[in-house]
Amino acid sequence: MDAAPDHTTPEDVLARVFGFDSFRPGQREIIDAVLRGDNALAIMPTGGGKSLCYQLPALCRSGLTVVISPLIALMRDQVRALQELGVAAGALTSGNTEAEVEEVFAALDRRALKLLYIAPERLAGTGTLSLLRRGGASLIAVDEAHCVSQWGHDFRPDYLRIGELRRALDVPLAAFTATADAETRDEIAARLFDGAPPRVFLRGFDRPNIRLAFALKNKPRQQLLDFAAARRGQSGIVYCATRARTESLAQALEDAGHSARSYHGGMDPAERRMVEELFQREDGLIVVATVAFGMGVDKPDIRWVLQADLPKSIESYYQEIGRAGRDGAPAEALTLYGPDDIRLRRAQIDEGLAPEDRKSADHGRLNALLGLAEATSCRRQILLGYFGEDSAPCGNCDLCALPARLFNATTPVRKALSAVLRTGESFGAGHLIDILTGTATPKVRDRGHDRLPTFAVGKDLPRARWQAVFRQMMGRDLIRPDPARHGALRMTEAARPILRGEAEIHLREDTVTAARDRPAPQAMVDEEDEPLLAALKARRRALAEEARAPAYIIFTDRTLIAMASARPETLDEMARIPGVGAAKLERYGAIFLEVIAGSAPPAMHPARRKLAGGEAGTLFDRLAAAQQDLARGPDGTGKLLSCSQGTLAKIAEARPRSEAELARLPGMNPARVERFGAAFLEIIRAG
Repeated sequence: MDAAPDHTTPEDVLARVFGFDSFRPGQREIIDAVLRGDNALAIMPTGGGKSLCYQLPALCRSGLTVVISPLIALMRDQVRALQELGVAAGALTSGNTEAEVEEVFAALDRRALKLLYIAPERLAGTGTLSLLRRGGASLIAVDEAHCVSQWGHDFRPDYLRIGELRRALDVPLAAFTATADAETRDEIAARLFDGAPPRVFLRGFDRPNIRLAFALKNKPRQQLLDFAAARRGQSGIVYCATRARTESLAQALEDAGHSARSYHGGMDPAERRMVEELFQREDGLIVVATVAFGMGVDKPDIRWVLQADLPKSIESYYQEIGRAGRDGAPAEALTLYGPDDIRLRRAQIDEGLAPEDRKSADHGRLNALLGLAEATSCRRQILLGYFGEDSAPCGNCDLCALPARLFNATTPVRKALSAVLRTGESFGAGHLIDILTGTATPKVRDRGHDRLPTFAVGKDLPRARWQAVFRQMMGRDLIRPDPARHGALRMTEAARPILRGEAEIHLREDTVTAARDRPAPQAMVDEEDEPLLAALKARRRALAEEARAPAYIIFTDRTLIAMASARPETLDEMARIPGVGAAKLERYGAIFLEVIAGSAPPAMHPARRKLAGGEAGTLFDRLAAAQQDLARGPDGTGKLLSCSQGTLAKIAEARPRSEAELARLPGMNPARVERFGAAFLEIIRAG
């Protein structure tokens, strides 16, 4: 038998179980829809009480509510909190002990659980459906539902199985997230509800208690230490782009006298759990983490979040800063960013396995985040505008406190756009800045770009300041990297009025004048070749996953770097790349040439392909051309005669010096020796 509801009305459950005497704005309407069995999609700000909107109905309904959640920390934390309230809740995660798993299974068999938390990856298991049926599943709740969208910022493929689960169980579904623009909302509806529109509740994105600020990186470690020192004793989160950086910054904070811990997906699960529990218990602990941390920690009094590296989108930014100030008290968010962050995020997009249209959309999302970073007016207005909300200046961001200094950038922007168009929208910022500053690199000279009208028209600005101009142009979405052409910048429609002189543009003077020319860091490839290297790595990754082999088995990084730098156009040129032997050329040569050139190379006979990259290959081509000229004899009237590709390959390899030697090769009968012998021998002697 299903467990009977513990209480009757939502108000009764709210008071007796959760200890509140009233609902937060918007909660009751969503709860009523879930209780009626409506399919629902609720977008509510972090701290707005999303979890109550499915936990409370679970206690008022018969049967089991299955909560699909993305992180172990989130599940364990919510289950622990519910159990403290006397609610029969459990979780099945990879972090469970054997005893915990047995306890949950037994409770499901008794139909004693009201809420069961599971990860989306568990839906791939063959026994999950029967397990949920045994437990009396009557409702599915999806937390962090933006993950279901391939346009969202945290795509999890197993979320796509949720729609199948809903159909198989034939139960209503309620989806919740704090972050979903219109496109993502449409994707969620299509994936989870078969395109039948759910009831949508949009409860606003504003978190007015969080002070928003951005700063260009300038000794970023010291910037972090100064920020933390001014807030000593307060709980905070530092987000980093890499695991190694979490460890080094946590150590720096410890050395400065703070209580700090690192957290990332490469840690042992027991270590991660220890950090999560410490963060819940200890006041003033700072956790330095990758994005894996925070979404699953229900700690209301986090006073600040510092993003030590630029996130990958406004959605990611909003999710991360949303960890702060969930109790409604004042909190702060500071984001540090610089050119290296942008380069990293671009490479992550280009190296992904997403289709080109999604990559283009992701570059657009990164541009939107750059627009927020390089904003010229109230940041909260721009942030809320991205999600479709209007607002007045907030008075609680760095730009409201100290307005940005602007300058009329119409002329330099028009110069930059002209350089983009005059080079066929085929190059990245590095090459375009070389042209604008009059830097005649070999690449500039080889392409004749030193003869363009835009060559040296921008030499009044140093390179670093041009980089800042290009960065702000991307933030305004005037230019956007084209994934199909390995990151070449293309102009958007928004730029055309500026280029035609119909509109002016003002950029931030402080972020341009703050730019300083510094020695370029040692990179694996030139800046212009980075997008191509990212694309080659993406293709390698796809092949490695298909073969279930390490990526280096396909090609090493050194080989891909050589490809990106040399940009071979033929199999012969590809064969000369270090690390491309005959077997790998045969297996992968055409595949990687297609990435470099944008189209597959012409088909090549296997016999010819074996000679690729060597002198024998060049000799083969000359022999083939001579054979074609003599196919009907010297005067063009003779009987059609030819040698097979295999025979030509044998000749190219053997290099016979006489007609007698030529006649001994397979396929060379007297007629062929008579027709082609003299010409072939002359080519060999000349070669």
